[in-house]
This record gives sequence, structure tokens and C-alpha cells, in this order.
Amino acid sequence: MNVTKILLTALGLITFSLTSCSQNKKTESMKQNDNKAIVCYFSATGTTEAAAKRIAEITGADIYEIAPETRYTAADLDWTDSLSRSYVEMHNRERRPALKDSVTDLSNYSVVYIGYPNWWNTHPTIINTFIEANDLKGKTIVPFMTSGGSNIINSEKELKEQYPGLTFGKGLLMNGKSDSEIRDWTKQFK
Repeated sequence: MNVTKILLTALGLITFSLTSCSQNKKTESMKQNDNKAIVCYFSATGTTEAAAKRIAEITGADIYEIAPETRYTAADLDWTDSLSRSYVEMHNRERRPALKDSVTDLSNYSVVYIGYPNWWNTHPTIINTFIEANDLKGKTIVPFMTSGGSNIINSEKELKEQYPGLTFGKGLLMNGKSDSEIRDWTKQFK
């Protein structure tokens, strides 16, 4: 009888220990996912893509291209032509260009960097399409922009106004930024 009690007690302790270890591993895994980041970007000419790759490399984040259903041609990007695709989209901010992949699985990420080129002193409307197509609640959205001369301030302001229920981190204009400046910027989101 004493042997049975000893065996049952030992079995109970072993089960408790295994459950405890398993729970700790789940907690550690959840903590690791809490800081997991992805760099999502839209790039019409390759400039923003290069910036996105730098951020992903520096942070160790995953990377994802926000691709339009139909790629932009040089004619589409002619900002001086009032009939060009980009001009039409940016002068009707309600337009939502179709995405190649409408929904992206972002469930494993707590930080979502979203990059884009500067169009008319703000973000292209395809960024709105991406934000509206994905569940970003509870995540920190961090914008970054490439530009020929403007800053990111207006874009950040508009995004916060358009999506007041989302959490935004301080964005960055990537032009001329060194790796150490990018590293310092991303530290606040870990």
C-alpha cells in the first residue's frame, strides 16, 4: 500500500513538473511573439523596397511586399498627368487600389512596419487598402517613408486621423538614414 501511495505521489509530481515546464515554454513563446515584427512595404520603383530590406535586416523582422493587383507602370506614376493612375488615386482619397493578396496573416506579429513612397506629401491610397484589409488592432503600426524631398509628418498625421482605433509608433523618413539611426529608431518598438 505504501508503495502505491509513493508511486501515485511520484506520478503526480512528475505530471505537475511537466505541466509547469510546458506552461513556462508557452509563456516564453508568447513573450517572444509579443516582440515579433514584420516589415510590410509598397514600392513602385524599388526605392522603398530597398529601405524595407534594410529595416528587416537590421531588426531581424520578416518582410512582406504590399503588391497591387496590377503593377504601376511609368505612365501610371506620372504625377504631372492628371489622367495617370497615381494622380487619379491621390486626388480621390476614397479610392482603394486592389491588392494582389487581399489579406495577410499578421496574427503572429505585434509590430508592423508599413513603408511607402511619398505621393502628394502623404502615403499612397494602397496603404489604406492594406490597413483596411487586415486586422491590425492591438499591434503597433510603425510607418516609414521614402521621398525625394518631403517629410513624413503629414502622412503620420493623416494615418492617425483615418484610423483612430489603431496604435501608431513614431515613423521615420528613410532618406539618408544610417544603419545606426535605423537601429536606434527601431529599439523603441522592442
